[in-house]
Amino acid sequence: MSQVEDFLTKEEEKEIIAAIRTAEQDTSGEIRVHIEATADKNHYDRALEVFQLLKMFNTKDENGVLIYVAVEDHKFGIYGDKGINKVVDNDFWNSTKDVMQNHFKSGNFKQGIIDGILKAGKELKTHFPWQIDDENELSNEISKG
Repeated sequence: MSQVEDFLTKEEEKEIIAAIRTAEQDTSGEIRVHIEATADKNHYDRALEVFQLLKMFNTKDENGVLIYVAVEDHKFGIYGDKGINKVVDNDFWNSTKDVMQNHFKSGNFKQGIIDGILKAGKELKTHFPWQIDDENELSNEISKG
């Protein structure tokens, strides 16, 4: 088994997917999680690349959020699309990363990811509340590279 496959148990993955569903239920925003072993570039640049590979820029309101984790590098990043970046406070992503990092430092990766998802979802709900015609535009499944 690779470090990516060992990073989260199947049960933890189910809990993260449930957190994504919870975070998205009151917003048109979309949240994804991507986990891979290592990045051959800066983790923020890689998060942007994965964001594009997953076609997350295709959301109607440009309000997709990607939580990217490079397991072997011990690095992670959060990438928010243009729509959400226009409306969140300047320190929002850093405060979200801080919440996650506090859990990661103690080895609680699942809870760090879940708390990041729920924090992003709360902010998405504020700026992009759910509308009657909203659809789930992106998969909630965890992608792996």
